[in-house]
Amino acid sequence: MIHRLWPNEAPMAKGNESEDIPRLELFLVPDSKPTGLVIICPGGGYRTRAEHEAYPIARWLNEIGVSAAVLHYRVHPYGYPAPLLDGKRAVRYARYYAGEWNVDPGRIAVMGFSAGGHLASTVGTHFDEGDPMSDDPIDRHSSRPDGLILCYPVITFTEPYTHAGSREAQLGSEPGEKLIHALSSELQVNADTPPTFLWHTAEDNSVPPENSLLFAGALSRHGVPFELHIFEQGKHGIGLAPELPDTACWADTCRRWLKRRGF
Repeated sequence: MIHRLWPNEAPMAKGNESEDIPRLELFLVPDSKPTGLVIICPGGGYRTRAEHEAYPIARWLNEIGVSAAVLHYRVHPYGYPAPLLDGKRAVRYARYYAGEWNVDPGRIAVMGFSAGGHLASTVGTHFDEGDPMSDDPIDRHSSRPDGLILCYPVITFTEPYTHAGSREAQLGSEPGEKLIHALSSELQVNADTPPTFLWHTAEDNSVPPENSLLFAGALSRHGVPFELHIFEQGKHGIGLAPELPDTACWADTCRRWLKRRGF
């Protein structure tokens, strides 16, 4: 089931082809009582969206009793703020339709892998409470997620730990310091940032584990509940890590975190 996030043209749209239309693809769990919902942001350096970080993740979430939605957010040539607008709209959209989808509107998390983790972290640090006066009833809802799940995420746009490709795709080749600061999620954390589950691998040479460490440190300083796991083995982009059983346990650890948080 696919839902366009905006019924007509999306903000900043460059056309009306598939890649110009941000949308949610639903994978709902049939249940007698409302479940939590996890919105999945696949990685891909803000230039593509990796399928192995989308549909296998949605199936896994369904298997553990959690509804899922894959976010087809806009990627290059779209840059900031288009993906962030898509992510915030996705949270509002899910809250608006929560009753119809049998989803708990107070249990909507955003999950992201790599650059999708950057998008998830920016949604979690640039949210707003909605516009109660808006003519669009969806925009009256808060865009704050109730949780973040960040999987080997790009967090910082500052040197030396940024992923240069993701930063360039979002901000261009010569971004200003103000934008770099605003899109470095570790610098935007405050006490209202959602509870967060993070995992990374020590062998990640594309997006260094310092990205997760920086975000975890900021969460700790602001008293935000978080859980952080750094696994020894695994290159970047391993998804569910089926060939690395010691690292693949991230999924069961995350399942327990989701259960503890009522999803």
